[in-house]
Amino acid sequence: MNKLVSKSRPTLAVIRSWPATIGIPQAAEALGCSKSHLHERIKAGQSPVKTIPFGSRHVVITADLIRLLSGEEREAS
Repeated sequence: MNKLVSKSRPTLAVIRSWPATIGIPQAAEALGCSKSHLHERIKAGQSPVKTIPFGSRHVVITADLIRLLSGEEREAS
């Protein structure tokens, strides 16, 4: 018996309706990882999505989350 709790992640269509920036918990849910894992990746400079430091926290740029989830290539910076 699988003990994993099945929690449905938001669809790409739903994510497209989100505001321009979102919090780490919401982004982690969309990515299918824990918020602590995403926080660790951001702290290590290895975030899979672009973030903006906002005081003592970070917010995720929704357009970059959509880019990642849709399989688009990241533009060179």
